[in-house]
Parts: sequence; structure tokens; C-alpha cells
Amino acid sequence: MPDPYSTLGVARSASDAEIKSAYRKLAKELHPDKNKDNPKASEKFSAATNAYDLLSDKDKRARFDRGEIDGDGNPTAPFGFGGGGGGGGFRGQPGGGFDTGGADFGDIFEGLFGGAGRRAGAGGGFGGGFGRQAPPPKGANVAYRLAVQFTDAATLAPQRITLQDGKTIDLKLPAGVESGTQMRLSGKGQAGPGGAGDAIVTIEVKPHPFFTRDGDNVLLDLPITIDEAVKGGKVKVPTVDGPVMLGVPAGATSGKTLRLRGKGFTGKDGQRGDQMVTLQIDVPADDPAIRALVENWQDSRAVRAHLGV
Repeated sequence: MPDPYSTLGVARSASDAEIKSAYRKLAKELHPDKNKDNPKASEKFSAATNAYDLLSDKDKRARFDRGEIDGDGNPTAPFGFGGGGGGGGFRGQPGGGFDTGGADFGDIFEGLFGGAGRRAGAGGGFGGGFGRQAPPPKGANVAYRLAVQFTDAATLAPQRITLQDGKTIDLKLPAGVESGTQMRLSGKGQAGPGGAGDAIVTIEVKPHPFFTRDGDNVLLDLPITIDEAVKGGKVKVPTVDGPVMLGVPAGATSGKTLRLRGKGFTGKDGQRGDQMVTLQIDVPADDPAIRALVENWQDSRAVRAHLGV
């Protein structure tokens, strides 16, 4: 009859933490996903799981230590029939599975196989109830980081990414994309008995040398000449879609903001934001003509202030 302490390789005085640690180690080494061609490993894995189920249950462990149940959780009483009818141990299942009596193995498998904790019966071949065989587990998910140009993120330009198997695919960026946005590619992860896992792509939007983002709007400081500010006119302005002509009103001042509609990011509602262009008058340094102009020009505002109006 199996001794659960010997199966896990721990002493009878082992703490709950030591029992859990021992099982995690064995589960990682013996899991069927890693030993597809080694049936003995699968048997040892099942034995280790049985042992952990018994020893992780305080009541079962105490009953085993008192000799009331055996290593399979079956009662040792003369009329217990050795079948686990009243001992609360593992119960035989059609198809070779077994029921863990409600024990939760999620924390044991968290991070071991594919990064997803699974309840007993959800993937390792150990059962989920009478007459029911659990489906095999999927392969592990694979994480990727994808750097996207600022203008591509704003216009949702398709992005090409190469997966770990060498295959290259084009991604369609989602509306509202920003740094930290995650995209799930179903079936593009590692292979597994129940099918391939997923690829998880995390987007990183790269900064731009002169555009900045404010929600779904794009901000731009645009230098203009004194002549353009005084007379007004059309000036070429860069946008995330390419350059356009912008009308500057005559008498424009530094800090005046003009709007280019629909030249921002595409929001989650599918509508594009705007580009906000803030004018900055660029005064040439040490220009004799401008110096002479200013010396011979009097600001009418100063005259009005002198007159008190």
C-alpha cells in the first residue's frame, strides 16, 4: 500500500509548506505534458497527486496518521470494502481518471504549465467527477512586445510581427491603441495536447520628435515667421497623415492654437481626434532689418496706455 510521505519524499513531521513544495517539484518534473513518451512518469505523477491530495487535507492526513485510512484514502476497517466508499479518498473513475474530493490544485499549477492555475481535472489527466474525462491542457501562452511608431498608432497602420516559429503576420491595431494595450492571437502560442496556446502582444507606442498626445488629440508647436504672423497666409504643417496646408490668420500671436479636425488618434468609439497646432513666432537672432523696424515702430497699445484708455 503506498505511503504518501514516501511518495513525496518528505518526513511524517513535514509542514504543509514542505509538502506543497515537494509536490510542486515532482509535478514539474513528472507532468504528462513534459513526458509524453514516458508512461512511467505519468504513473508517478498520478501517485504524487494522490499523495498530495491526502496530505494537504488536514482531516485525511490525521486519519492516515491514526491508521484509519490507507495511502489511497480507503478505510482500513474490516467492512470498508477497500473501495473508498466512506473514507473520503480518491474514487476510481471511468477512463482512468480520479476524483480529488474537491481539493483545489490551482495554486500548485499556477506558473508551472502555461502560467495558468488549473483545478484538479482541468488539464493534467486527473479527474473532474464520475463519468467525465477532463480535456487535455492547451500549450503555454507566449508573450511579445511590439514597438509601434507614433504615426502608425494614430492612423492604425498594420504592423508586421515575427513569431517564435519564424512565421510573419500582419497585425491590425485596435481603435484606442496606446502603450500597454494587449492583443491576443489565438492559437499562436506553444503547442500542447489540447491545442496551441495564445500569443499575447503588448504594444509600446514610441515617442515622436515633435508630436505629443493628449487623449485622442495630437499636439504640435509650429514655428512661423514674423511675416507669416503679420500678414497671415498658408503654411505647410506636418500631421500624422502627412503634411497639409494650414491657414494662419493675419495678426496671429505666439500661443494662438488652430485646429485640424480628424488628424488625431482613432478613439475606441471609432472617431478620430484632432490635431491642435500652437503657433510660435520665430524671431531671427541679430537681424538688423528687424531691429531697425522695431526701433522705428511704436506699439499702439503703449500709446493707449499712456492716454489712460
